[in-house]
Formats: sequence, C-alpha cells, structure tokens
Amino acid sequence: MSRFTKFLNRQAAGFCLHALLAVMSVIWLLPIAWLVLNSLRLEKDPYIAYVLPKTFTLQNYVNLFTNTRLFNFPQWFLNTLIVAVFSCAVSALLILMISYALSRLRFPARRLYMNILLVLGMFPGFMAMVAVYHLLNLMNLTQTLTGLVVVYSSGAALTYYVAKGFFDTIPRSLDEAATLDGASKNTIFWRITLPMSKPIITYTVILTFLAPWVDFIFANVIMRGKSEKWTVAVGLRNMIERNNVLEYFTQFCAGIVVVSVPLVILFMFTQKNYVAGITSGSTKG
Repeated sequence: MSRFTKFLNRQAAGFCLHALLAVMSVIWLLPIAWLVLNSLRLEKDPYIAYVLPKTFTLQNYVNLFTNTRLFNFPQWFLNTLIVAVFSCAVSALLILMISYALSRLRFPARRLYMNILLVLGMFPGFMAMVAVYHLLNLMNLTQTLTGLVVVYSSGAALTYYVAKGFFDTIPRSLDEAATLDGASKNTIFWRITLPMSKPIITYTVILTFLAPWVDFIFANVIMRGKSEKWTVAVGLRNMIERNNVLEYFTQFCAGIVVVSVPLVILFMFTQKNYVAGITSGSTKG
C-alpha cells in the first residue's frame, strides 16, 4: 500500500471520527437549546407544537426572582448554596484526609477497610433513606439545612478511591525526606502533599459541590412540606406539578437555566485541574 493511500485512509478515518463527534455534540446540545428557548418564550402553555417561540421575552427570569409569593426561588437558591458550600467543605476535607491515610499509612485491616468502603459505595444512598430520616428525626435535624449537610457529608469516605490513586502517584521519597527533617505526618500532609495536589483537590471540590446542588431525593424527604427550607431541586419540581404546570412551566425552565449557570462557570474555570485529577487518580490504585 502506497504512502498516499495510507494518508487518504488516515484522513478518511479522521473525518469520520470528527463527523461522529459533531453529530453527538448536536444531539447532546438539543435538550439544552430546547430548555433555553422555552425559558425565553412568552407563551406559558407547555403543550405546544412548535420549537421556536413566537415571542421572545426575559419576563420569565424576572418573575423567577420577583414573583415569590408561592414559589420563593431566591430563598431556594440561597438554601442550596449554603448546603452545597458547607457539604463541599466538610466532604472534601474528609475525602482528602482519609485518602491520604489509606495511601501512606500501613495499619492492621487496612485492605479490609478499603474493600468495605468500596463495596458500600456501590449501593445507592437512597436505599438507606428511611433509616437516615429516622436518625435525623432523633437528633431533631429534620427540616433543617444542617440535616442536609450531615446527610451529604456522612458518606464522603465511600468515594476515597480516586483521591487515593492520586496520592499514590506522589513519590514517597518526599515524605521520607520530610520525616528525616523532623516533619510529622500532619505537617507532611498539610504543607507538602496538599500544595502538590491541586488537580485532585479541584476534582473533589467539584464532585462534593455538585452532589447537594442537584440532589432531589434526600432534600425532598428531609424537608417534606417546609417550603422555606426547600432546595432548588425540590422547589423547581413543585413548579411543574399538575396544579402549577400551566402557569409556571416557562418559569421552571428559566429556573433550571439559572441553576446551571454556577456549575458551568465553576467547571470552565477548573476544567484543566479537573481533568488532570481524574487522569492522575486513575493511573494507580
């Protein structure tokens, strides 16, 4: 086979790959485009036979923040932000500390402990929903934001494996050199290991921030009917119930767009470190 033929084959393969990726991108973007268009249309009826709005408007976004008599979106957004920030801080700290300990320390039953955490992490959290609710009820934490923070942070240790894989890639010689200089394990972790672990810190922060931001099941069960403590997931879901969907559907679409903006901005500014954390964390177990 001539070089020219090989060149054409490579070009054809590259073209097919790019064409496939372009088609997949369009398919992935269609629901997002539909959502944005619905948030910008004046007609409130959710059951329409056309895609492009007949009249564009920003009134749905204005109503979202001003028409709070029945659906207080600003309060929901603030509740969600508070829960996400505190859950992220507690969970990220626990994950990083536990992962470092499992990576660097050798203690009895270490392997068994890691396997138990790994198996438990395979079960979805909502399987323990009833038990979690009763435990929170005993501690008087139901219908509180503190209860949500406790729920989202309590299972942080189950997701140790990616961070541990990243810490495994950091040379142990750095720890040994610091130990010879008189540094403790605590000092090594805070002053040497963490400053070198920006990718996995970014990955962990995004993951632990995203979970409470988009969760519906636990927030709905724990908050029940206390609307002033709802998160955006619970509040927006109630916007499209049978009695409200005809009036609030376009406002619901606007709410989803607004909720997505912080996540998009966060990922855009941390994309490089996020990808590095995933790839580094998966190179060694």
